[in-house]
Amino acid sequence: MSKSRYNRVVLKLSGEALAGEAGFGIHPPIIKSVAEQIKELSDLGVEVAVVVGGGNIWRGKIGSEMGMDRASADYMGMLATVMNSLALQDSLENAGVETRVQTSIEMRQVAEPYIRRKAIRHLEKKRVVIFAAGTGNPYFSTDTTAALRAAEIEAEVILMAKNNVDGVYSADPKVDSEAVKYDELSFLDVLKDGLAVMDSTASSLCMDNDIPLIVFSIMENGNIKRAALGEPIGTVVRGKK
Repeated sequence: MSKSRYNRVVLKLSGEALAGEAGFGIHPPIIKSVAEQIKELSDLGVEVAVVVGGGNIWRGKIGSEMGMDRASADYMGMLATVMNSLALQDSLENAGVETRVQTSIEMRQVAEPYIRRKAIRHLEKKRVVIFAAGTGNPYFSTDTTAALRAAEIEAEVILMAKNNVDGVYSADPKVDSEAVKYDELSFLDVLKDGLAVMDSTASSLCMDNDIPLIVFSIMENGNIKRAALGEPIGTVVRGKK
């Protein structure tokens, strides 16, 4: 059996990745495929924590642009991440993977509250832990949640699975045919050049805590495992190049 390069990882999934071509809601074959890929990783003995976005259901930024109070719009986005997390938990458990959802906003009827020590204990017992409801605060993205939780649980890497791009480019490859894909970058490069990897708060957290980031496409089956094995896919972002 191949050995993972990492013992503990945070997998960051965009909500849109769960929607498939429909672009909205949860597409059952997609979430089943994601669950199977996470199971592959767990079967290697890797401790897996997951942060999933909610953009397939609701985006706080869009609500704010419509005239909603920004905090209320963001809280709605946090609830959307809970819905995605529960759906992913169900798919994982159907695949035979013991899973726990922890939320930053208490809703004990459906999930555990986020407790750092309890999350680490679950991971040590090889349970997949899904962190839902963002940081529990408005104005912070799920990218920032991934960076914060990775620092808290001492994860060795963040695996950022994208549905619309296979790495980090100098510009949007769908718009600019001359966009160049990077194999490796520093977080300073990301911040200085304003590259669309993760927001500046998340990038700074990763840089300050020396947490590397691997950006890759989730649309190719097996890529999560390949990233964990250290195979050269996507783009690696580090504190220093």
